[in-house]
Amino acid sequence: MSRPHLSVVIPAYNEEARLGPSLARVLDYLDRNRIDGEVLVVDDGSSDGTEHVAHEMLDGGPGRVLVNPENRGKGYSVRQGVLAARGRWVLMSDADLSTPIEEHARLAEVARDRDLDVVIGSRGLPDSKIEVAQNALRQTMGKTFNVVMRIATGLPFSDTQCGFKLMDGERVRPLFERMVVDRFAFDVELLYLCTRFDLSVLEVPVVWRNSPMSRVGLFSDPLNMLYDVLRIRWRFRRGMYNPDSAPTEGGHGQTR
Repeated sequence: MSRPHLSVVIPAYNEEARLGPSLARVLDYLDRNRIDGEVLVVDDGSSDGTEHVAHEMLDGGPGRVLVNPENRGKGYSVRQGVLAARGRWVLMSDADLSTPIEEHARLAEVARDRDLDVVIGSRGLPDSKIEVAQNALRQTMGKTFNVVMRIATGLPFSDTQCGFKLMDGERVRPLFERMVVDRFAFDVELLYLCTRFDLSVLEVPVVWRNSPMSRVGLFSDPLNMLYDVLRIRWRFRRGMYNPDSAPTEGGHGQTR
């Protein structure tokens, strides 16, 4: 089996209503641009018809469906998808396509022209185009988290949480094997490890449209994210991410 050029990893939790149109758009994008790609949907223990929709769209085509037996979190799901991906490049995308799949072309061009390992989409740069904004409370919470995150980790990025990232599969896989954050702060863990292990990362502006069906809770999730940020730094200082340390537990989920 030949190796695809691009793997698109889409974590999905109770996305029955939105997943079908999103997958149709992703598959059309790959076809129109003649990209040799695969699509991996990671169903994070959904209680609706997410798994059925994913199979309906991907079976017999360039895609696979991985299923977590129970809800484990976005970070866990992305980790399983990246570790199972066969592509030379891996694109992480949200199931609602808040960042349109067409923005992949922008990230791929930057990665190629500058010979980068990771290119992350950003809502926080001057040229970012926010077509549908979050409400004022979520914007304030996001900015506050970013300030605290920068102080705690030293990361320079204005937006770590945009769910659209293009990565060199070979370079990031050893990091994903050692990542432990299962929920929303996994982006910080990934970027922290990238900078500490000398992977080249660039933040670029993208188009973004807020979805009103956000999975991030207003109060409990920000606190958990801050806890995870401190845990990331603590683990790194104790050498728990080093290449000679034991990788995290877990496989590539169940394929159905």
